[in-house]
This record gives sequence, structure tokens and C-alpha cells, in this order.
Amino acid sequence: MTFQPQAVTSGDPTRPEHTDVLIIGAGLSGVGAGYHLQANCPGKSYVILEGRETMGGTWDLFKYPGIRSDSDMYTLGYSFKPWTNPKAIADGPSILSYIKETAQEYGIDKHIRFSHKVVKANWSTDDALWHVTAKRGPEQEEVRFTANFLFMCGGYYNYDEAFTPDFEGRDDFKGDVIHPQFWPENYDYSGKKVVVIGSGATAMTLVPSMTDKAEHVTMLQRTPTYVVSRPGSDAFANTMRKYLPAKMAYGITRWKNVLMGMYFYRMCMNKPAKVKDYLLSMVRDSLGKEEVEKNFTPPYDPWDQRLCLVPDDDLYTSIKSGKASVKTDHIERFTETGIKLKSGEELEADIIVTATGLKLLPWNGLDVAIDGKQVQASDTMAYKGFMYSGVPNLASSFGYTNASWTLKCDLTCEYVCRLMNYMDERGFDQATPSFNTQEVTPEPWLDLKSGYVQRAMEQFPKQGDKTPWKLHQNYAKDLMMLRYGKVDGQGMVFTSKPAAKQATAPRSIAAE
Repeated sequence: MTFQPQAVTSGDPTRPEHTDVLIIGAGLSGVGAGYHLQANCPGKSYVILEGRETMGGTWDLFKYPGIRSDSDMYTLGYSFKPWTNPKAIADGPSILSYIKETAQEYGIDKHIRFSHKVVKANWSTDDALWHVTAKRGPEQEEVRFTANFLFMCGGYYNYDEAFTPDFEGRDDFKGDVIHPQFWPENYDYSGKKVVVIGSGATAMTLVPSMTDKAEHVTMLQRTPTYVVSRPGSDAFANTMRKYLPAKMAYGITRWKNVLMGMYFYRMCMNKPAKVKDYLLSMVRDSLGKEEVEKNFTPPYDPWDQRLCLVPDDDLYTSIKSGKASVKTDHIERFTETGIKLKSGEELEADIIVTATGLKLLPWNGLDVAIDGKQVQASDTMAYKGFMYSGVPNLASSFGYTNASWTLKCDLTCEYVCRLMNYMDERGFDQATPSFNTQEVTPEPWLDLKSGYVQRAMEQFPKQGDKTPWKLHQNYAKDLMMLRYGKVDGQGMVFTSKPAAKQATAPRSIAAE
């Protein structure tokens, strides 16, 4: 199916346009939010503002070799649209096609404003509206919107900047240095010696993928990572599709994978030593004892950092073929011809790929204010993982770190729709999470020990030590809380705007 985005333009830029819900971002989360609004709040108007010229978010931005999901598509896919591709661990272009197809199938694409980068949002208590400023097009023309509810679906990292350490001697290196986030189009690495710095999901995707053309690819890591190999296809899912309707087969497979993931994570928390032995034994069966001891035995417990998924043993196969290798060491400096390690060894390279992580960005990088007073994300506490103390009528779509992103985003969208319907039924204009600091102990929002997480946590909201301020990272608990729990429970305060303001109706963007 060929997809052509429909570029919707704003009206008179001197007057703010009004919509019931303003969604930021037209990636996996934003398109999902559009569907849920249409399905659960059919009377609501909405617009999606996308800073880039196309939809897809992560799956359109990243172009590096082998780009793929590190979650299975039966849980990363939307709850409402079955994933029917035989490959469960999908490549980036396939995921992008799935997002675009979803947007077109449900008419969500008609609500997207491309090249609209949201920069500021100010909540006005007097009229119970968000006043939003965006920069449109290459001229960065300022356009303004008002909205009753602001839904941030722009992800969690900076699209314009990535994280790269300051490597001594970088300017001495005569070859190319590339960060995967900014992979050059049609880049030719044929016959080259490549060093990939990093040991996360991106590095473990790049290494086997680049062996198709490169002379040799070395993954250089400071610390090993836990690696799990899984088949690229889900035999159970493909069998179910033969005998059951697509949606039923998808739902069964989705729950099977959710429960397996929850069980595995719980085992990691309760019996880390046993799980560690199990994970290392699987790698040992593929690569042998010596390789595991040198390069695949992390000094921490499983799920202190994210595990890496390897489909169909592709990383192991590339290592055994001699086309790839792993080196565990620290970098002393770059040289003209490669990288000198602390051990004294030098790795020759024509190309160095810095798969060193993302720059996390709270609240999609927006300047957020309440009645003109700026609010720092780090001064707030997350309510149920996606709304924020003292900030009215605002939610963000943020997935799990121990399971597929979309599982939590689907539940978040359902809850936001329930919340807005509840407010409409009872005549409320404002829903604000509120807590007593004496009753809730602040904790870091994420407790992963990964470097890219630890570097950014001071900028992010906190979480609390008890519900509804506790971030569970547990789909079953969130399902009960967000789909079936009360929306007027502890921690949420509802108010109405003054009667004099009720009669004022701003110009509206019609629901399409």
C-alpha cells in the first residue's frame, strides 16, 4: 500500500486555532492516541502537530543498517490493529509501513500538521485552556493553538542531538565517525574495517548487519550486556493465524507474550543469580565458555539494565564466521588509524560508529508554564506514570522499560479518554494531579542503571513510593488501574472555570 501524507495547513496564523485535544508527535504513540480519541471520544476534535515533514517518529528517523525492533511486534503493535507479518522481530521499514497504514486506514493522517514543531505551552486557569505555540515550516513561522487537553506523544529523546562522549584525539582520526542517529543516506562501508562503540541494542543490531559488506566489524564495549536470542518469527502466532481470525489470533499471541515477559521479569527480580546462569548458559551454547567469560558476562544483575534481543542468533553467527568480534576494554584515545585501548592494544578502523546512546528529553523539550510561570519537569511527580503534579489537563505517552512501549501507551490513551469523558459528564474543565509531600517519598522516575538513563534522571519528573504515584512497570497492575480503576481516585482534583468564562468559545478546528 502506497501512503501519501496529507499535509493539512493551519488557518490565519494571527489567531489561535482551537481543538479539544492537541497531540504532539505523529509517531507510534501519536497515531495510537488519534485512534483512541476517535474510538472512545468521538465528539472530540483533535489535531496532531508533528515537527518533522513525515510521520513515524523513531521508525522514520533512524536509517542505520539493520534497524529493527528489540520487542516482538505482537506487543509493540497496537491493541486494535493486528500485526500480520510473519516476522515477529520486525525491521524498521516494516514498522514504519504499519504505522502509516494504521494512520491511513483510520483517517488519522487527515489530522496531522507536518513541519509544526511545538515549542511552548502555557496553561491559563482563567479560561481552562492550553495556549500552545509552534514553529511552522523552514521559515519557522509562529502559529498558535488553544486546546482543552495537551497530550505529549513525541517520545523521550532529543531528535536533534545524540549522546557522544568527548573522546580524546577524535580530530586525529582520518576516517569517518558516525552516530547511528544521523546515519548518512546510501553510506558505503564496503570493504571497510568498522569499530562500533557500545553494547546496547543499537550496537548489537549494527554489528551483524554491517558484516554483509564490511571487511570486519568489532563491537567495542566497556561492560558486557545480557543478551537473549529469540527466533525472528513466532511459530505460535503463525500457526494461530492459520486456524483463527486475524484479530483473535493476534490477541491470543499478544497475551501469551505479555505473560511470558512478565514472568521472566519477575524471575529476574526474585532470582537474579538463577536467571543470570540461565542467560549465560544460552550464550555459552552458541559461542563457548571463553567468549562468554571475556565478553558476555555482565557485572550486574539481569534488568539492572535493559537486556538485548538477538533474533535468530545473528550476532553469534557473525562472530563465529570471523566477520565480527567483541572487545571488552576502555578507550584511551582515538588515533589516526583507529582506537588505542587502555590495555595498550590498538584497534584499526576505517569507520568508527559511536552507538553511545541517546539524549533523553523530558516533556518533548517543551517550555511548559502555568499562568505564565514556567514549570520544570523535575519539580513534578508523575501521577500513574503519565500525568504530573500541579499540571492540569496534560498527559504524556511513555512506555515500559521492561516490556513493549505500546502496551503502556495503549493503556494511557484509554485512561485519558476515560478522564475526559468523566469531566464532560460532570461539567469539570480541569483535572490536576495533587499530592501532599509529607505522604509521598520522591524516587527517581526510572531505576535503570544504564548510562543514558542515569545522565538524564535529574531533569525528569520523580515518582513516589506508593500508588498512584508509583511507576509499576507491570502491565497487569496498570491494566487494572488504568482500564478499570476510578478516574476520580486519590490524587486527582477536578475543578470548573468561572461561570463568566463558560460562555467564551474560541474558534474551533472541526473534527474530521
